Amino acid sequence: MSDISLIQARLLAYEPRVRLLHDKVILITGANRGIGRALATAAASVGARTLLLARDVRQVGAVADEIVQRGGPEPGVIPIDLEGASVSDYATVAEIISERFSRVDGVVLNAGILGEMAPLASYDPVTWARVFQVNVHSQFLLLQALLPLMGHDSPGSIVFTSSGVGRTARAYWGAYAASKFATEGLMQTLADELSTQGRIRANAINPGRVRTQMRAAAYPAEDPLRLREPGEITNGYLFLLGPDSHDVNGMSLDAQPPST
Repeated sequence: MSDISLIQARLLAYEPRVRLLHDKVILITGANRGIGRALATAAASVGARTLLLARDVRQVGAVADEIVQRGGPEPGVIPIDLEGASVSDYATVAEIISERFSRVDGVVLNAGILGEMAPLASYDPVTWARVFQVNVHSQFLLLQALLPLMGHDSPGSIVFTSSGVGRTARAYWGAYAASKFATEGLMQTLADELSTQGRIRANAINPGRVRTQMRAAAYPAEDPLRLREPGEITNGYLFLLGPDSHDVNGMSLDAQPPST
């Protein structure tokens, strides 16, 4: 087996320890629903101090309440509109985190939008720009703001959320597919730059077929009961965030076996 095959097998078989992320500060974008929400509760359940970043204050507040009710550490809630945020807004986010937590140990870049399913010849330019703003530009700007807070007291981990169409594009996936190719490139560039320092890692994970609102929009005729729930694929994210993947950097992995 190749190195990536061995790492992929480790990820798929991974079962997190009870205190895997104890006292680690983990920021998750798009934490108000779907995979982001499931990951926030999963990370808190193994001790993480979660920072929940999303546009919908009511929804993300409900996630924070759920974490506290389950006995997890009280999360930080950071309302921000990734589509409309300015460079100074990201600097403000970093300042708030620095004042309250002093550091960030892990970042999961999960937020994204689908855009439209349409041929490139007729794809709406405004929608194209919106998809890239949320799926790519916001990630770059957020990382620029947060990297100075990472890798000092303990090793850091950055996890990008990729997609199958970010590796092999398909017709009509337009800006979403192109943005996920950009995500893969951003991850690889960052991972190579960080490899000389050895204190922060960057990897990508493809969630696969998961029962989310985005999946339903892309495949409206699909039976959602045939899909995994978001909570069923969070162990792969926890693997990449925690110390058990200390040797994994610059990899693009799958949260589910290829047959699912």
